[in-house]
Amino acid sequence: MARILIIDDDEPIRELLCAAVERMGHEAAAAGELAEAFALAREASFDAIYLDVRLPDGDGLGALPALCHGADPPEVIIITGEGDPDGAELAMRSGAWDYIEKPCSLERMTLPLARALQYRAEKRRAAPLTLRRETIIGSSPGIRDCLDQAARAAAGPADVLVIGETGTGKELFARAIHDSTPGARGPFVTVDCAALPETLVESLLFGHARGAFTGAEQARVGLVKQADAGTLFLDEVGELPLPVQAKFLRVLQERTFRPVGASVEERSRFRLVAATNRDLEALAARGAFRTDLLYRLKTVVLELPPLRGRREDLGPLVLHRLAELGRRHGQPAKGLTPEFLEALCAHSWPGNVRELFNVLETAVIAAQGEPTLFRRHLPVDLRARIAREAVADRRRSPRRPAPAPEAPARPLPGAAGGDEGFPSWRDHRAKALAEVEQRYFSELLRRTGGDRQAACRLAGLRPARLYELLGKHGLLGPR
Repeated sequence: MARILIIDDDEPIRELLCAAVERMGHEAAAAGELAEAFALAREASFDAIYLDVRLPDGDGLGALPALCHGADPPEVIIITGEGDPDGAELAMRSGAWDYIEKPCSLERMTLPLARALQYRAEKRRAAPLTLRRETIIGSSPGIRDCLDQAARAAAGPADVLVIGETGTGKELFARAIHDSTPGARGPFVTVDCAALPETLVESLLFGHARGAFTGAEQARVGLVKQADAGTLFLDEVGELPLPVQAKFLRVLQERTFRPVGASVEERSRFRLVAATNRDLEALAARGAFRTDLLYRLKTVVLELPPLRGRREDLGPLVLHRLAELGRRHGQPAKGLTPEFLEALCAHSWPGNVRELFNVLETAVIAAQGEPTLFRRHLPVDLRARIAREAVADRRRSPRRPAPAPEAPARPLPGAAGGDEGFPSWRDHRAKALAEVEQRYFSELLRRTGGDRQAACRLAGLRPARLYELLGKHGLLGPR
């Protein structure tokens, strides 16, 4: 028997769906507002959720990520009386199972639930997939989805396309797939397509025979052959020259190639993982990338979230990097003040994890022998940018009166909602900071095994301040 949560402000719809769910042999719970739904979700876990978009206290699409939080998130079926294409796309990209427009038949509303529950049951019966992810830090929903997809890809021979902004960890995921592939014994061969000289690209990829061109005094094995029985990682595949794309398409289809100047073809049994920070579909639309190659690359697609979209991972990433830098410098990991972490949370990180790690290394160097990182240790251009953005934000948005204590927190509206109840930047930043703090102190306690003295030392906090923050986030267990 599954547990189903119905979130809709229309009482007849709630009653109809509750009755239908119970006839299917499952347990139903209902809520007319998001605050009530979150209270129910805290008390028990659910296998599936029916979620309306427009609710009295917020936007359903905006609440979807929070409702899907956890190790085994429920399947969410969006039901709305005001369907819109942008909302449907946002729902699918946010992990929804289906998007249903009301009014519709009861069968149209219950069939997706039956399929979602069947999917969950089969997934639980399947052998667990594992991925070697030692260097991939984070447990946000976006990262969890990518890890799950990567594990599925690693279990078979499929080619993979990793999409993401600069610094999001595309090569880390490529290596994790390579390391987790059963029976893979070959090398991980990296090709930086942006750095390939156009005149030598074919020779570097496919190799060449002796005497193939001036200066070819001996035969050379190309990168494609070097990746035999391993993984060929094409970094920034969007930069691959068009003439080479046509030849590489055949290599992907046949796993055969001909070295420059050779008379016979050779074979290479490699898995391809390609990565790009560019919009390949837009490139293909204007003729800068072959459409047929794009379709061939998109067997499995991992779309990595930017750091600004996984704020809850910021604390664990900071702890991981500081521990890593401590080992590198032969020193204990630096502690950090809450103000230091608050400054990190206030930045949008256009360079993503790579930028964060570089900033932390700069701060550690600036601190030298000091055991604790303060905001002062951050690069001055970063501190100046944060200060400028804060002042500009205050000028754009006059300070709003604080909400009444009993008023429930409102989720950030999604694309389908209006601006009613939209939080101020100050309120939204405070909420985001609270989430990051909770993650940070949970990870801190895990790292120190609950040793409060060690936690104080690592965090650079006085015991009283540490206990205050642990209590604030419900982490103050027995001493």
